[in-house]
Amino acid sequence: MAIAIISDIHGNLTALEAVLHHIKERNIDKIFCLGDLIGKGPSGLAVVHKIRESCEVVLQGNWDDFITKPIDSEEIAWHQKQLEGEAMDYLQSLPFHYDFYMSGKYIRLYHASAKSVYHRIIPMKASAQEKNEMFETSEWIKALEQERKPDVIGYGDIHAALIEPIQPQRTLFNCGSVGNSLDIPQATFAIMHGNYQSKQKGPFSIEIVRIPYDIEKEIDQAEKMGMPNVAAYALELREGRYRGAPTK
Repeated sequence: MAIAIISDIHGNLTALEAVLHHIKERNIDKIFCLGDLIGKGPSGLAVVHKIRESCEVVLQGNWDDFITKPIDSEEIAWHQKQLEGEAMDYLQSLPFHYDFYMSGKYIRLYHASAKSVYHRIIPMKASAQEKNEMFETSEWIKALEQERKPDVIGYGDIHAALIEPIQPQRTLFNCGSVGNSLDIPQATFAIMHGNYQSKQKGPFSIEIVRIPYDIEKEIDQAEKMGMPNVAAYALELREGRYRGAPTK
């Protein structure tokens, strides 16, 4: 069985549709979403509807949480207005994590880290201790096995895909970002291959997939809808460069 792991769509319907088309072409069995459905891009409501239709598991990201709260920002207010009341309720109701077995491995998925949807871990900069803490259980997590740490952790949040071995014999992977990739400017997601919900050891693998999509079409859509700060959005989509990154 193959499971697509997608995350960080951020209101980019153009990228999401390209990814869903590829998933359908490959006859992938299930889709799990690790959060941040909305924000940054113009089509938050359409993305929420599409994710609800397509995904068996949907987790909460930091944007999905704070978009439901009062924030003094013209840009955030614009995104909030794009979401109807029922969509806001849905984002607020999303769970923190999802634990399951696959080919004998205990797997845990969440948005950012075990500690919070706002606690960011960038493995390229993080210490060994910080990466190992990703496998711990926190107040937000109801583990399937209290005495066993996950063998595999999958997450989103940082918009940069990776697969990293963590000793002893554990794996940390980031599925990248569908709608706001900040490493390679293409829609990015992961696929897990194995026997879903099986505790018996078997073949298991993770792959990272990059999908080209019409970035200029997405930017044009944001401009037509009158979204604030389109220039920053365009920079991220075209160049994979974070708008908050320090300049030289």
